[in-house]
Amino acid sequence: MQMRPMGRTGIQLSELCLGTMTFGSSTEEVDAHAQIDLALSSGINCIDTAELYPTAPMSAETQGDTETIIGRWNAKYPHRRGDYILATKHAGDGVRYIRGGGAISAQSIPDAIEGSLKRLQTDYIDLYQLHWPNRGSYQFRQNWQFDPSQQPPREQVLDDLLSLLTALQQQVDKGNIRHVGLSNESAWGVMQYLQLAEQYGLPRVATIQNEYSLLCRLYDTDMAEVAAHEDIGLLAFSPLATGMLTGKYRRGQIPAGSRKSVQPELGGRQTDRVDATLEAYFEVADAFGLDPVHMALAFCRTRPFMCSAIFGATSLPQLERILGSVDVVLSDACLEAIDKTHRAHPMPF
Repeated sequence: MQMRPMGRTGIQLSELCLGTMTFGSSTEEVDAHAQIDLALSSGINCIDTAELYPTAPMSAETQGDTETIIGRWNAKYPHRRGDYILATKHAGDGVRYIRGGGAISAQSIPDAIEGSLKRLQTDYIDLYQLHWPNRGSYQFRQNWQFDPSQQPPREQVLDDLLSLLTALQQQVDKGNIRHVGLSNESAWGVMQYLQLAEQYGLPRVATIQNEYSLLCRLYDTDMAEVAAHEDIGLLAFSPLATGMLTGKYRRGQIPAGSRKSVQPELGGRQTDRVDATLEAYFEVADAFGLDPVHMALAFCRTRPFMCSAIFGATSLPQLERILGSVDVVLSDACLEAIDKTHRAHPMPF
């Protein structure tokens, strides 16, 4: 298992990170705990969650259950809390059943962190992330029509960012959190956070959690440049494109209990162009004798800005298949074929 620096924190993260958004929905607690055991024993040292989880589906009744399940594992093995980096997130505007759907604020941060600490049964959170910007985001297919000119005035946005960093600093001072990360952010937003942190001596952003996979490569442009110059690693979510890159949905298949059985459009990823794109990548995998899961995850490892790829596994066999990717090295010829496929099928969703 290769290790990568988590920004400038001095922490090393494993190339794969255990995502947990199915814990409490399609993954029952006993299986979730078994996944944590297997992941840690296999060299993974990062677990990512959120106060919002589980998803697929999301509901007021189950919100927070994922953190609670992880918390019961922590309570069972308190001596192992230092064995891994625990990352969670503060939900923002739009989720009505979490703090009334309000935006992330200096007032909501302490309450959100205390709630997560209690559910997770831990004294500290290693990486605390803001799930999405208050001003809106290009992520989750919003990039096609996102209009930043409709955001609040620049000074108002900067005042908001400063207030959030100040509140996060207070949580660092209390020992509740160690480091700060962003999610679903833009290059401009990251740079503003960095400048404010430097100017006022506030927490420096360590990571960005944005979507990245063979099918979604928005990070390759401006965000890659930010990562290169500012030492901020990408925590890639959906590196298997919500299961599309596993091949389980080929030829119209929808396995029982799969995410697609609950969300047919897969968050806007099921478009009229994506199936042809998937087949093109499967052909590359076949040509080089690769499991498409292994190819997709090994490709993530080749990206210079990659810190860790956050995968989700409903079951232990899925996790075991994913772990097989760490021994796979893509040849130059395979990478050339992937590049050719990307040029022929850019941005399929």
